[in-house]
Amino acid sequence: MKRKKRAVPALALILCAAGSFFSGSAESVPAGEPVSLSSAVTEDETAVKTGYTDSGDTGQETEITLRVSNWEEYIDLGDWDEDETIDLESGDIIGVNSMIDDFEEWYYETYGVRVKVEYSTFGTNEDLYNMLTLGDEFDLVCPSEYMVMKLMAEEMLVPLSEEFFDTSDSNNYYSIGVSPYIQSIFDEHEINGESWSKYMAGYMWGITGIVYNPDVVSEEDASTWKILSDTDYWRRITIKDNVRDSYFAAVGALKSELLTSEEFLSDPDYALRLEEEMNDVSDETLAAVEAYLQEVKDNAYSLETDSGKSDMITGKVVANYQWSGDGVYTLDQAEEDGMELCFTVPKESTNIYFDGWVMLKNGIDGDEAKQHAAEAFINFVSRPDNVIRNMYYVGYTSVISGGNDGRIFEYADWCYGAEDDEEDTVQYSLGYFFGGDSTDAEYVITASADQVNRQLAAQYPAEETLARASIMTYFDTETNEKINQMWIHIRCYSIYDVPEWAWMLGVIAAAAIVISLTRRSVRMKQDKNI
Repeated sequence: MKRKKRAVPALALILCAAGSFFSGSAESVPAGEPVSLSSAVTEDETAVKTGYTDSGDTGQETEITLRVSNWEEYIDLGDWDEDETIDLESGDIIGVNSMIDDFEEWYYETYGVRVKVEYSTFGTNEDLYNMLTLGDEFDLVCPSEYMVMKLMAEEMLVPLSEEFFDTSDSNNYYSIGVSPYIQSIFDEHEINGESWSKYMAGYMWGITGIVYNPDVVSEEDASTWKILSDTDYWRRITIKDNVRDSYFAAVGALKSELLTSEEFLSDPDYALRLEEEMNDVSDETLAAVEAYLQEVKDNAYSLETDSGKSDMITGKVVANYQWSGDGVYTLDQAEEDGMELCFTVPKESTNIYFDGWVMLKNGIDGDEAKQHAAEAFINFVSRPDNVIRNMYYVGYTSVISGGNDGRIFEYADWCYGAEDDEEDTVQYSLGYFFGGDSTDAEYVITASADQVNRQLAAQYPAEETLARASIMTYFDTETNEKINQMWIHIRCYSIYDVPEWAWMLGVIAAAAIVISLTRRSVRMKQDKNI
């Protein structure tokens, strides 16, 4: 496998936290070489696209301020070492600047208007939503699909413009290059009769699964959500410290027999039924999930969001419920330490998730110039060389396949293609993602055989894996309150942790309080009669 890893993660994290970015050249070329980002655009075209014209009397340039909020550590900050250069046959790619600095320069060179990006980050979807409800204003944000559905339902978003979807405009990298597989999902899913694709442009995507140590855990055990409660791995497994991911896994475990039955799998409406079952929030299922997750919590080493990666590498745990992007990172880091880990997807179902760009009404506020800049930002990070930079830097998989630009597939082959002298190889088809046709021989990687259960399978899941993938839908306010209350019960205490003697003390204390109150009431009545 030819895949490289980020060489300076610690420095990147420090600079991300500080909110600072690097400077340097803008294109994906070796450091020090001059590069032009210009694109021929007339003054009239610029005025139409950005909403600005030259006033001719102030001598001052107009600058657009674009407020962007994204996940932490989720965009290329630049400053790559020279040995991190991605040396594709089509040309070298390297991140010298931050993606933000490069966009500001590209926008000016392309449209003749200055834009200043005020870039900030958030830790969870709920953190972002709380910021919005407390009055923070952003123009462009990148939440997960279920939060996008919530924002759509609450009419907080601005639809993407018609111009954004014009594939005759060579700068519309998103519409030209989005994967046909991803686009079909965005087109098919709706909120209040409107498709996701009307409001959301995808950024990264992935699935959920289990990272495991094959020296300790069998593939059979790891291939079911029931491993989370398997006492053979008591205190050696981790689960996600958020209600949606944990709820999904619990439903998969509880309904394992149904979901893997031949009758269910052969149903003509299998995909629809699977989504319905995995999003079952009936009172009966809620109660069963709460009881099961109490059991899982008592069996787990920890509930975690990020620490599971290092716990797998250090050997504290032997199995970790993980997002595929973090799964790739975990396997990469373990490999550097001489440890081989694997990634597999439970047989019942996997959650397919997306993070995507949406524009907010309270930020854009009818400003055509600002909307143009926001859509241009989406297009810039969707340009194939920038897609590769971001994928390399953050480890997740872009929704962009590149259209007629073959560099993203070339990068996948660069990462996972077998060495010329390898004998134990497999033909791994990615036609469904890059061309919309799983039989397309143009998009087949000759990979090491072990990649079927390793990084390649996590980065680009096989089509048969995605056949059992389901999204988690948006829950209404009442359902969310029920689920959140359930999670509080699980997260804050467990009745299974209470020993018998504590129950006895509680009963005795309660009885004592009742007797005391009764005696007090009798005395008060006697005193009143006197």
